[in-house]
Amino acid sequence: MPSNADLHSEALDRILTLELARVTERAAVGAARLRGRGDEKAADQAAVDAMRRELNRLPIDGTVTIGEGERDEAPMLYIGEKVGTGEGPEVDIALDPLEGTTICAKNLPNSLAVIALAPKGGLLNAPDSYMEKIAIGPGYPAGLVDLDAPVADNINALAKAKGVPVAEITACVLDRPRHARLIEDLRATGVAVRLIGDGDVAGIIHTTDPDETGIDIYMGIGGAPEGVLAAAALRCIGGQMQGRLVITRDEQVERAGRMGIDDIHRKYTMEEMARGEDVLFAATGVTDGNFLQGVRFGRGEITTHTVVMRAATGTVRYIKARHTQLDKFHLG
Repeated sequence: MPSNADLHSEALDRILTLELARVTERAAVGAARLRGRGDEKAADQAAVDAMRRELNRLPIDGTVTIGEGERDEAPMLYIGEKVGTGEGPEVDIALDPLEGTTICAKNLPNSLAVIALAPKGGLLNAPDSYMEKIAIGPGYPAGLVDLDAPVADNINALAKAKGVPVAEITACVLDRPRHARLIEDLRATGVAVRLIGDGDVAGIIHTTDPDETGIDIYMGIGGAPEGVLAAAALRCIGGQMQGRLVITRDEQVERAGRMGIDDIHRKYTMEEMARGEDVLFAATGVTDGNFLQGVRFGRGEITTHTVVMRAATGTVRYIKARHTQLDKFHLG
């Protein structure tokens, strides 16, 4: 892996920031055509096909480090797949063409098409396993919360730093049986708990704007690939995050080793999951959510709502685009 010093000297072409918006727009539209239909696989495949086609138009020598699975599991956008024209910078790509497949299938809030890009070696090559996570938004002292600290300590520290009573803090947690104890511990502190059915990339990003989303902290276990994507977003928009892989089976240990992870118990910081000077992130809403609207299909036009971010400059752009040349969204 390149050192931080090596990565610090590599800034990505800023044009790629807007090019990534086109990638997530295409994937979001593909998935949105199938939202509410109850078919998760079809919606995901539509997003994958659209994202792959658009990625292969980018002037990059890209390698998918976080994708739809290993090559024998995913015919497209698998881990290790090469994308782009091959002419341009060598980059790592983390992607989730349809973050929240169940959400899309049920037409519930906060389904997204998501992608992150960094210079080669800049993104943690995480196995397709679970990850324990804690995240807060920007504006707090470094190291305010810690994955290994008791729940009450993290909540009290956050409330004190924010200058509010604990009762005014809201924690976001995936609604899963494995989180029963965590939810119990959180409620014992007096905080409100926002349970979400899916989509923890969005859940973590929501901590960056609690005034708008009502979420101050994210805690719990979700997907490791989603953890890397969320870390990339926080690198751009600000915040703090820690993650630790949850690996329980021998084959997962072996897979992690093949990806260069020797210590499966390591606690990763946000900067270790998304390293270097520059990281790009883009997300387009598939369904309506707290910070992005879903795709709108009108008469002769399609409207998309996208956020694109760049760590090197700290720029965050929201793009509401009206598309009238609809043939660009058709695969062919």
